[in-house]
Order: sequence, then structure tokens, then C-alpha cells
Amino acid sequence: MTTTPTPAPADHSFNTFAQQVQDFVSGVLMLDPQQALLRGGLSFLVLIGAVILIWGLHIILKSITERIAPKDETDKERRANIGRWTMRVARLAIFVGAMVLILRLWGFNFADLRDSPIYAIFSVLWRIAVILVLALAAIELGQLAIRRVFERVAARSRNPRRAAQIRTLGPVLSGLATSIVVIIAAMMALSEVGVEIGPLLAGAGIVGLAVGFGAQTIVKDFLTGLFLIMEDSVSIGDIVKIGDFAGTVEDMSLRTIKLRAYDGTLHIFPYSEAQVISNRTKTFSYAVFEFPLDHNNDISKALDLIKTIGDELREDTHFASIVLAPIDIAGVDKVSEAGVLLKARMRTIPGKQWSVQREYLRRIRLAFEREGIEFNQSTTRLIAPQQFPSAQPPGEHS
Repeated sequence: MTTTPTPAPADHSFNTFAQQVQDFVSGVLMLDPQQALLRGGLSFLVLIGAVILIWGLHIILKSITERIAPKDETDKERRANIGRWTMRVARLAIFVGAMVLILRLWGFNFADLRDSPIYAIFSVLWRIAVILVLALAAIELGQLAIRRVFERVAARSRNPRRAAQIRTLGPVLSGLATSIVVIIAAMMALSEVGVEIGPLLAGAGIVGLAVGFGAQTIVKDFLTGLFLIMEDSVSIGDIVKIGDFAGTVEDMSLRTIKLRAYDGTLHIFPYSEAQVISNRTKTFSYAVFEFPLDHNNDISKALDLIKTIGDELREDTHFASIVLAPIDIAGVDKVSEAGVLLKARMRTIPGKQWSVQREYLRRIRLAFEREGIEFNQSTTRLIAPQQFPSAQPPGEHS
């Protein structure tokens, strides 16, 4: 006696799906013209509704970004890119939903496939797509909202230093929020696939502890950068020196600080490598002047000229707003065989010491030249040896 082998579950579900497709095609071919026309019209309306829904989402997203995003000219391209990936995934999800609805209109029965693996796979993919859309929207709009809020708070701050600190915190918090959203979305997606989140979180804690011991430098970078920002030691826009490199702080992430040098070179330092940071634009700055003069000059006259030019520069309308105090004359700083070194400084707002220094040196050079005060010049004198009679060649007499 022979028994018919029972088909495997996968083969059975595939046969069911193939039979369902065959029945669907047969049902479509058996429709009369009126029914086909009616269902075709309804399908067209579904497609129109999907297009309108996509267009509405685009308008809503654009309106939100226009309200939140900065209005300056440099951010036009950024505003255009915001929500691009969100809309791409949303279009795909809406298109798939419209196709499912159209298939139902034409008689495709999904009820028979609910217990099949194919239906389960598409159901899981659909839920993951929804999670992905929501996560991308949260990331893109969250980054934009955080940036906009911090920009507004910084613009309203009366203290420029506090405004710079707020602008520095914005990208850091944006990166932290993005990481949190990615982790939550990944956990939800894994849960949809069937992965148990509880044991995974426990395992992640153990793995995180092990990685923490092996990645102490990364943790140190993060904590050091966080304290640098919170203590207001350095902010975006400051001019600092780290080791042998100096430049303007262009960006501060969770673990690195980026300096843009005068020649355009971008120097990137992990916070753990920035052991000593010399901030040249914290609260205020000084334009420092050194004048190496010759010994023959009238020192008192030179000091009077230094003060006079400093007062004139401070009263100038172009420099009155950036010079914070009268010139501070240290006086004679050094006396050597080469000459006399005079020293002075002028207090300015942060970052303007170099423009003040250049203008002051130009004016003092003209003033010294006008008054006959000479700078020290490194010269070497050649003195010919005296020719004594005993040193003259034989046969020659003086």
C-alpha cells in the first residue's frame, strides 16, 4: 500500500500562492466589460489618490522645513536636501499600499495567504518600511529642529561668547539624538523580524562593557569634548592653537575638534590628543607690539609716540568699536648690545587683535620715520687690520 507524501510547508505555501495567482488571472479574464471598466476606473482613482498623498506629504514636509530651517542663502541647498530620503521611502511605501489595494479591487484574495510565509514576509517588510519612514523623518526633522532652536537661542543671546557655546552644543546634541533614534529604530525592526529584545539588550550591555574597556580612548574623547563644551573652554569660531597647529575651530563633534588653518588646511584632532589648547579669542584678546630700537634714539620720545599713535587709533571710527582699552605701554623690555626693545599691548574684542596690530604697526612705522627714530638694524662691520712696518713685505719701506 502506497501513501502520498505530504508536501513540505514551503512547497504547500508556494502552491497556494501559485493557485491564488492563477485564480486571480482567470477571474480578471472572465470579467465583463462593464465590471472591468468600473474596476479600472477605481484603480485609476487609487493611483490618483496615491499621487495626491505623496504630493501632500511633500508640501507638508517642505512647509515644516521652511519654517524650521535657517533662511540664509548658504542653507538653500541644505533645505532642499532635507527629507529627501524620507520622501523616497514614503513614496515606495505608498506605491506598495496602492498596488495592494488595486489587487484587492480586481479580486485578489489576500485572506487565503494570511497564514502563509509569503504574507508574513510582506507584512514584516511593510511594518519595517513604516518604521524606517518614521525614523528617517525623525532624524532629518530632529536635526533641523535642534539646529534651528539653537540658532534662535544664540541669536537672542546678548553675550557673544554664550552664543558661540550654544552653537557648539547644537551639532553635538544633534548627533546624540540621531544615535538614539537609530538605536530605537533598529530595536523595533529586529523585534518585527522576531528577535527577542530583552536578551539582546542584556547582551548588548555586556558587549558594551567589554567594548568600553577596549575603547577607552573613544570614551575619553567623548567625555573630554563634553567637558570642553560645557566649561566653555573652546567653541566654534574660536582661534586656537593645539600643539604646533593653529586655526579657527570649524566644527566640534562627539570626539573630534577640527581646525581650519589660514592656508585652508583642515586639521582634525581627537580630544584625547588635544592635551593643551591655547585659546586666542576667549573673552578678549591683546594686540602685542615690540619695537627694537637703536641705542642712539630718544627713548622718551619713542614712548610718547607709541602712546600718541595708540590714542589716535582708539579714536578712529573704524577701530573704536573693537579696541576695548587705551594702549598699555610696558616700557623698556630689554637692553642688549643690539639695541633697546620697547613693548606695549592693546586690548581688543576677540579675534580682532591682528587687524588692530597691522594698522598700528603701519602708523607707528610712518610716525617713527617722520620723527627720525630708527629701528635696530643687524649689521656687521668689517675693520681692516692696521698695517705696521714690521708686517710690510721685505724690501718695502714706509
